[in-house]
Amino acid sequence: MTAACITGFGGADDIRTGPLPRPVPGPGEALVRVEAVAANHVDTFVRSGAYATEVPFPFVIGRDLVGTVESPAEAPAGTFAPGDRVWCNSLGHDGRQGSFAQYAAVPVDRLYPLPAGVDPVAAVSVLHTAGTAHLGLFREARLRAGETVLVEGAGGGVGSAVVQLATAAGARVIAVDRAENAEWCRGCGADQVLDRADPEVHAAVRRLAPDGVDVLWDCSGWHDLETTIPLLARGGRVVLMAGLRARAVLPVGAVYTRDISLHGFVISNASVADLADAAGTINRELASGRLRGRIRVRLPLTEAARAHRLLEGRAGGPGGPGRIVLIP
Repeated sequence: MTAACITGFGGADDIRTGPLPRPVPGPGEALVRVEAVAANHVDTFVRSGAYATEVPFPFVIGRDLVGTVESPAEAPAGTFAPGDRVWCNSLGHDGRQGSFAQYAAVPVDRLYPLPAGVDPVAAVSVLHTAGTAHLGLFREARLRAGETVLVEGAGGGVGSAVVQLATAAGARVIAVDRAENAEWCRGCGADQVLDRADPEVHAAVRRLAPDGVDVLWDCSGWHDLETTIPLLARGGRVVLMAGLRARAVLPVGAVYTRDISLHGFVISNASVADLADAAGTINRELASGRLRGRIRVRLPLTEAARAHRLLEGRAGGPGGPGRIVLIP
């Protein structure tokens, strides 16, 4: 089979696409013929060695896939039949080989059915982002219907998923992003959309939520906690998502006197039960057509190195928002 892999930690140019033996599924695994994969920023951290995790070389990169079951796991673990359309968003980490290949051996407890009629490319574009959004909103922030969520960077991949899942859960969403993303954010369900370039943007949040917002999720990478934490209601929750080198100033007094909590997490550490809970929501929203993503570019699997260069901003090509999807 053809696969994109690395033989040691390094840069995007160290990714090689070529023949590897087709994986042989072990106990509790199914062999999946891959139809579409998506490139994630976390994949670049694993590839470079910046994110410490078990990596067996040669290592196939990638987290997400949509595909078709070729051969099911041995009973009693097997719950899928050959020909079933399926997806996974937790490969390529903690010793598991990745998804950037024509075939992947996937643990059945990390494999989920693809709802009927859902396009594989459309689905793979939201699997990682929506899984992250679900964990942050419901496991970490314990979002409830009727609460107000402030999403900074709402037009990005995770931000869009946060807006969509929070809206579906009955929350009110205030979205902040660039003006060119306003229409998209409204289409995702945001109740109010503010221009992040407006110097009065946070004053506008105060007017819209005079009692404070219940959940703050900054997907923009700015992490201006000195400005945004005072926007929270008593008992408010901050969901932290950042690159490996992000730094922020924390106004400790405002945090502890108003019962504010900070929640940092990565989807990589989620349990099988957490991922299955998220998968139920993802499948419901995919089937309804409410969960949507934007696709920046589609590439053949042979351009996996280019996909990583695009993620790292080191390659010419289509800019703008959206996910990078590859087809084996």
